[in-house]
Amino acid sequence: MSQAAPADAVVAADSGPKLKRVLGVPSLVLFGLVYMVPLTVFTTYGIVTQISGGRVAASYLVTLVVMLFTARSYARMSAAFPYAGSAYVYTQRSFGGAVGFLAGWSLMLDYLFLPMINYLVIGIYLEAAFPAVPAWVFILASILIVTVLNVVGIVSVARANVVIIGVQAVFILAFIGFGVASLNGQAVDPLAPFVGDGTADGPGALFAGAAVLCLSFLGFDSVSTMAEEAKDAKRTVPRAIMIVTIAAGVIFVGLSYLSQLVFPSNAFSDVDSAALDVMRTAGGEFLAVFFTAAYVAGAAGSALASQASVSRILYAMGRDGVLPTRFFGRLSARFKTPVIAILCVSVVSLAAIWIDLGLLAGMISFGALVAFSVVNLSVFKHYFVDLGERSGGAVLRNVVLPFVGFGLTVWLWTSLAPETFIVGFIWLAVGVIVLAIATRGFRRPTPMLDLKE
Repeated sequence: MSQAAPADAVVAADSGPKLKRVLGVPSLVLFGLVYMVPLTVFTTYGIVTQISGGRVAASYLVTLVVMLFTARSYARMSAAFPYAGSAYVYTQRSFGGAVGFLAGWSLMLDYLFLPMINYLVIGIYLEAAFPAVPAWVFILASILIVTVLNVVGIVSVARANVVIIGVQAVFILAFIGFGVASLNGQAVDPLAPFVGDGTADGPGALFAGAAVLCLSFLGFDSVSTMAEEAKDAKRTVPRAIMIVTIAAGVIFVGLSYLSQLVFPSNAFSDVDSAALDVMRTAGGEFLAVFFTAAYVAGAAGSALASQASVSRILYAMGRDGVLPTRFFGRLSARFKTPVIAILCVSVVSLAAIWIDLGLLAGMISFGALVAFSVVNLSVFKHYFVDLGERSGGAVLRNVVLPFVGFGLTVWLWTSLAPETFIVGFIWLAVGVIVLAIATRGFRRPTPMLDLKE
């Protein structure tokens, strides 16, 4: 293990309750896929269709390429440091506590907002199905159910994941059948989802769409937060990360491609619920209702998984002493889960009642891309600099590939909307203030947990 920077204080691990190691590769893959939601392609479908000029499938291909490089970096770092905390732990152990804290703080931006976006879309689609009931009622009910399941424990989350992914798989098969049947006898341009509809030409629009779509790939990162609940984490977590990334990318490209063939237009009844136009075109009201049920189930599953992930990041930071240990760094003696952290995420998620979907999607991508960037750099720092792995093949693994991933990630990051940067940099500024308080005006070292077992 690489040594922590001298300026960082190492805090002894708590001898209290521990997270349960019960998850194998199948459970981790299911967790990641449910977190990502195979149907998440429809969360920002209308928004990205308009941004990219009808090139959602092409935008997903761009994002997938970037994510494969970054997923590889996560896989390598999860093997080196198989602990809860994800990007926070990786950068902390590579660059020191201060950088690790800011990376974790950026990661919390998308993790705190991802449950929120799931609650928001649940409200949007259920209100569309039941106009007499306001969206906030569905949002509050979803938050309550998901919170209870997360408090009970990770085994309940894993069991729910199996049911949720099964419902989505059945819908995907139905959508493919209805979608292909609806194209029968029609003049279809098979390249249209990649060349666009002419409303937003050029690579800039394509990359802007790809930047927003980064939120769809957060599932591979969520797998790394389950490292302390995985069996043989150094082997299972890296494998699950790569499987989830590739599988999700294929699903996203395929579903968006078929959707744009079925409904080759960006003139939606409501851009936030654009998928309903696609479903009604493909299979009428039956498919629209089926989609709503499957999508809401998937969004609930993603909220379940994402709340589990962010609560463990808060727990890891609280355990380190960067956040208040008495508040965040404790597990429930009964359930062996970070109950206070879970409840905090639920309170923050109440903002789903008021926030805009487009801004929320951009903010999630902002936080994700910052974290992705530093994890790519962590591979170089840990393996090439600290461990001295510098042979011919090691240069490719430890320098070339992570720096390609870093460059591609920064490229997407700069394609986000300007208002996203305003909110994002405010969030980072708040993180600096929190760090200053934790270190008494930077006069004390940043607390770091001694993770040796």
